[in-house]
Amino acid sequence: MLVTTTPSVEGRKIVKYIGLVTGETIIGANIFKDLFAGITDIVGGRSSSYERVLREGKDTAVNEMQQYAAALGANAIVGVDLDYETVGSGGSMLMVSANGTAVILED
Repeated sequence: MLVTTTPSVEGRKIVKYIGLVTGETIIGANIFKDLFAGITDIVGGRSSSYERVLREGKDTAVNEMQQYAAALGANAIVGVDLDYETVGSGGSMLMVSANGTAVILED
């Protein structure tokens, strides 16, 4: 399934707009508390363990959104937006949401 952040697909005609599709995931880890507490340890560098958690959250949310769109008969999702939010007491969890418009593209 084609997934794009743009509102259209160059060279392809949208023949039907199906509607809004979403996917969400909440990752229960103290990554942000740990990240901000230890920020001085990684200034100028990258934390691969935190990046991995963020990537897994994004992948899970996008996959869920794709499954929802496929169940509605879509073959693409346009206008995709990803949001990241900390939730829980002290921001101990990360919520990742993906949303877009499920469409049918002309073959």
